[in-house]
Order: sequence, then C-alpha cells, then structure tokens
Amino acid sequence: MAAMLNFRVLQLLLGLSLLGLTQLPHAPAHAAESEVLAIIVPANLAVKRLSASELSLIFLRKKLYWPNGKRMRPANLPTQHDLRQRFSLRVLGSLPETQAEYWNEQYFHGVLPPHVVNSQEAMLRYVADTDGALGYVDACAVDGRVKVVAWINYDGSWLVSPPPLACD
Repeated sequence: MAAMLNFRVLQLLLGLSLLGLTQLPHAPAHAAESEVLAIIVPANLAVKRLSASELSLIFLRKKLYWPNGKRMRPANLPTQHDLRQRFSLRVLGSLPETQAEYWNEQYFHGVLPPHVVNSQEAMLRYVADTDGALGYVDACAVDGRVKVVAWINYDGSWLVSPPPLACD
C-alpha cells in the first residue's frame, strides 16, 4: 500500500513538473551546463580529431579499431539522459528509442551496442580508465583526465576548436 502511495505521489510530481508547475530536485551538475557536447577519449590516446562520420560509424559499431590497432570502446549515457538524446540526434540522426530495431538486428550478428554509464562523472572515469574508450559529456564537465577530439555545438554544427564557454 505504501509503495502504491509513493508511486502515485511520484506520478503527481512528474505531472506537475511536465506542466511547469513545480520543479523536481535534481543532482547538482559538475559545473554549469553549456549547450556544447565534448567528444572525449583517454588523455594518452594518440588521436587529435574525429569527424562526424567517423563518430557515427564508431557508435553504430561499424568502425571497431583505432589506427594503433586498439579496440574502440564507445560509451553512452542512459537512453533518457538529455545529453544522450542530444548526442543521438546530432551524431546518429535519431533518438535512442528509435535505434532499438537497429541494435536488435546487430545483436543477431554478434554486435553489441556501446557500453552505458549512468552519469557524466561515470563517463569521465570510464573514458579515462578504459583503454580505447570514447564518449561524450557536456563541454563544461571536461577535466584533465580526458582529451577532447571534437565539439558539437547546440545547433548540431561540428566545431574544430574549443568554443567559448561560460562554465563555473
């Protein structure tokens, strides 16, 4: 009974939030969020830049190895995460929810989707500590553990140099 009541309260809060009548508490961000996505790799990886087409091939698991022969290990945030939604639209051209059919088909060919981590901090740790890893975070979350190989602006444009950011 208590679980059902808690579920109803959560539904009510979510409904009010969607109507803009209240805000649900959320975890504080690592830093102020920007509208720019940073594509990150381990700091010691000898790759300087990635193109949009290369990134798409990597995250669709059609390109599997770095030039040095190491296996690429892409990582995604959870399907409903705002950054995952933005990344998927800008790089893969569709929302994560619509990619299920693609991954179901790939599974039968022995191809698994990218690893999923739960947060930007988890993404930073995974990329920094995993040989051949790559992922994405809000540009304001980038720190010295990783190296940025591409920036994707709020409008989907591909930037070749770091944009000006207003991070805390």
